[in-house]
Amino acid sequence: MAQDATVPKLNFRYWLDKAIEWGQATTLESQKDVCLHLPQLQEFLHQLYETIKHSGSTVAIQQFPLIGQLLGRLCWNPFVIGYDESQKTLMWCLCCLYSSEPQNAVELKANSWIRSLLCHLLSSSKWESNEAETSTFISALGYTSADYYCHLVKNMVVSLVTELRENRFNGLNIQGSISASRVNAVSLFCVPLITLPDLTPLLETLLLYHGGSSKEILSSEFLEAVNEAFLKKKISLPESAVFSLWLRHLSSLEKATLHLLDQLFSIQLNSLEEVACVMKDSLL
Repeated sequence: MAQDATVPKLNFRYWLDKAIEWGQATTLESQKDVCLHLPQLQEFLHQLYETIKHSGSTVAIQQFPLIGQLLGRLCWNPFVIGYDESQKTLMWCLCCLYSSEPQNAVELKANSWIRSLLCHLLSSSKWESNEAETSTFISALGYTSADYYCHLVKNMVVSLVTELRENRFNGLNIQGSISASRVNAVSLFCVPLITLPDLTPLLETLLLYHGGSSKEILSSEFLEAVNEAFLKKKISLPESAVFSLWLRHLSSLEKATLHLLDQLFSIQLNSLEEVACVMKDSLL
């Protein structure tokens, strides 16, 4: 296949056939086979992520036309997503396929499908053991599964934002119940989901949060990912959050400055007013 010619080690067809063969791993044989192949599957998913991360969603889908079928099948296999590393890499792959600025109905539909899969991955560990009962419960609430999980993610974001803000503004001005390691873990959790609109309030709250530690408590991966998404206009943040990002992570400020200089040198500017507009838009 074309995929194998471009990326020799990426045996896409083999893993798609495996995903189809495994289904949702309902038999003992399929469960044993999934467990046997998990290390190799994780290596493949990491290679796939590295490949599509640099190509963009449009090129990735052209290169791997069946990537949606593969990721969808793997996301619904409880033995695959029960392995933390595979679940995380699947989320990264899905976020690479998410179109921050969808241009047509196909991309809009793809974004909706990706959101539903991400919601499923985020909630699967809690619900999969009682899937039948959960489906009945969701139906009784008047939701489809995708709608319910979407609300679940929004509620999770609201809960984390409330927890962080209450800790930040507690009356004694001391560090409350949230440990630095927990805040760091929350920031890492956000990395593959940064461009999802529902996550924006949590991004802002994290960037404005300092706690009681003299050291940086947010992960560098989170800070770099937020800065890159902001510079590429994949997310919108209030000025206070952007300034806080640059003050707490000077390499991001440096990248933002270089990005502005590159803009000024690469585009045709006909007046000082246009220069001023570009500079104002950069927040620098």
